[in-house]
Parts: sequence; C-alpha cells; structure tokens
Amino acid sequence: MGAEILAGVPLDAAGVIFRFMRTKSTMTRAAVIDLNADLGEGAGTDNELLAVITSANVACGAHAGDLETIDTVVRTAKTLHVAIGAHPSFPDRAGFGRRPMSLPSAQVTDTVAAQIQLVADAAHKAGLRLQHVKPHGALYNQAASDPDLTRAIGEAVRRVDASLIILALAGSQMADLLRTMGLRVAHEAFVDRGYMETGTLVPRGQPGAVIMDPTGAAARAVQLATERTVTVTGRPIRIEADTLCLHGDTPHAPALAQAVRRALDGAGVRVARLDSFL
Repeated sequence: MGAEILAGVPLDAAGVIFRFMRTKSTMTRAAVIDLNADLGEGAGTDNELLAVITSANVACGAHAGDLETIDTVVRTAKTLHVAIGAHPSFPDRAGFGRRPMSLPSAQVTDTVAAQIQLVADAAHKAGLRLQHVKPHGALYNQAASDPDLTRAIGEAVRRVDASLIILALAGSQMADLLRTMGLRVAHEAFVDRGYMETGTLVPRGQPGAVIMDPTGAAARAVQLATERTVTVTGRPIRIEADTLCLHGDTPHAPALAQAVRRALDGAGVRVARLDSFL
C-alpha cells in the first residue's frame, strides 16, 4: 500500500495511517468499523453523507424529522445499501432534543418505542429490516450514566424488536447495563466531538466540544479504528469502538465525512455495516 492509495488523505492523518500500516501484519484480526451519521434532521447533508456511511440514524419526529423525511432517508439508504436505524429523542423539537429532561421511565419507554416503530414501519415498507437504535442528544448523554433511563430505553427496544442493536457510548455504564438485559450493543465513538480524560464527551457549548477540521477528524477515525484509542491532552485514552459517528449538522459535515472515509480506506480498515460483523 503506497502513497497512491493515500491520495487525498489529509497529511496529519497520514502519520496515523502509516503507523497502522507498519504494525498491521502483527494484528490478530483486521480492523473493521461501522461509520454512522444522524440523518433526517433538516441539515441538508443527508444524500452526501449516505454516499459515505454504512449505517444511518434516522430522526423519528421527536426532535426533528417527520414521516416524509423518514421515508426519503430510508429509500435513499436502500439504494446505497446503507443500514437503517432509528434515532429516538426526548420529545423536544424546540430544543432539538439536546436539553436535559427528567421524565418517568414509563413515559420514556412509550415515546422511544413509538419512535422506533415509525422507522421500523418505514423500513418494512421499503422491504428492509431495521438494524439498530441510537438514542439522540440528551437522551443518549443522560443514559450513559443513568441506569433507570438506560432500562427504559432497553425496554422500548424489547417492545419493538429485542434483536435490534443499540448504540451506546463506548465504555459507558449504559453499554454494560444493556448487555446485562440481554440486548445487543454496539460501542460508539465520535470523530467530530471532543473527549475528556474520563472518556466522556466534552459538553456542547464548551471549547473543543465539536471538531470541524476534516484533517483532525480523519486522524481521529484512523486512531480509533486501528489503535483503539483517542488522544486527550497528549495522553491516549482506551476506547473500544464498533462504530464511529458523524453528526449531520456539524459544519462542513460532508467534507469531514469524505476525509474520514478516505483515511479509513487508505489505512486498510474495512468499513462495514454493523450487522455484517457484530
């Protein structure tokens, strides 16, 4: 694998890529990763992202989207062989689902199950099967450390289809608890969000919370996929991820996604939908 394969890969990412190439022969298994993005949220980037990713998280109407956008994303994803997932949220369109909320567990289960069912029905109508569920925004962030919220989400998935894969922050209590509930879990990391030394995400609104530089995102993706780490304040933090997320509303999201995919492909990482290896 030479320089011609790395054409178009940002220079900073190339260092991580070549480091992986030198050690690849000693690895016990080839690196494989899913690349997912949040779609149907009105960012206007869905089609460009669908051309690059392997799994789509489709907004279910509670924070963004509607039946028309769900159908549109599902149909386009089908033509590109991209897996379909539901992206449920707290019922908070005004706050884009990113405002913390405290709801009774039964209400969380009801609203999450209803949202998942919307996307599952759209997928079925298109002749597809739903692959996964990824909670959105505050629902995702709070569940990472809230057992009651995690259980409510898990019960919602069971109500619709217990075989669905649930995306959870890699290394979180949420991921561990969902597994104890007998549910399938994919550990998720982020290429366009900042990390703290605890392995959790820098809260939005704080400096370094969002990575908008394609070069930095590409290097981050290769490091996560090949070294299973992310560097925080000069120190590698261990993160075992099955899937990497790109946000559709991150500024310059298509350019960022394209740089990430080129870098992963150039590093010899197999980018594949979750249901092909998990």
